[in-house]
Amino acid sequence: MASKTKRLTEKEAPIMSMLWEHGPMFVREMLPHYDEPRPHVNTVSTIVRILEDKGYVAHEAVGGSHRYYAVAMPADFRERSLAQVVKNYFNNSYASAVSALVEEEKISVDELRRIIDMVEQRNKPS
Repeated sequence: MASKTKRLTEKEAPIMSMLWEHGPMFVREMLPHYDEPRPHVNTVSTIVRILEDKGYVAHEAVGGSHRYYAVAMPADFRERSLAQVVKNYFNNSYASAVSALVEEEKISVDELRRIIDMVEQRNKPS
């Protein structure tokens, strides 16, 4: 699916995150997970239907309602989303992105060492 997957819009991403984190949900169950001001239930319902049309979400009928669940996995979006962030905010430089994480103290020295070790291991001749 990853090769055909388009990136999630700003409004679609929170819904997918909710479904990945909390599992199947009714639209009304999604509302409390939003920060204030929360979107209207009809807005969320429309976005969920768009996600379903795209094939990222499916539903099961429960009573007279629909409970939605993620069909797409986070990995289907991860590479494309990260590349888009680096392109849009870091002038297409992964080094600049890592540098920003260091400056904002979002990454530790130990984490950086583990990343360097991973890169070195991948670059070792077999």
